Amino acid sequence: MWIMVLFDLPTETKKQRKAANDFRKNLLRDGFTMFQFSIYIRNCPSRDNAAVHVRRVKKWLPDYGYVGILKITDKQFGMIELFYSKQEFRSDHGSQQLLLF
Repeated sequence: MWIMVLFDLPTETKKQRKAANDFRKNLLRDGFTMFQFSIYIRNCPSRDNAAVHVRRVKKWLPDYGYVGILKITDKQFGMIELFYSKQEFRSDHGSQQLLLF
């Protein structure tokens, strides 16, 4: 399971910049990595674990701005098509799912 946090936070005042930066730092401390500016992702081994991280993100929501939380499966994330300009490239955010035999 992958969690994507997408956000658009105001940064016009010093207080807003601090709130946006604190939100981003909390995501990084919780194991999220930047996928693009204002899009952070995290792999979770189960839905229950993903729910824990979603609750944490909700606790950190700043007073202003837009935040979206999207949960997708490894299979769905694996079907992503990424491009830089017009060149397709493979992501280094490959699945971290463990296989048990």
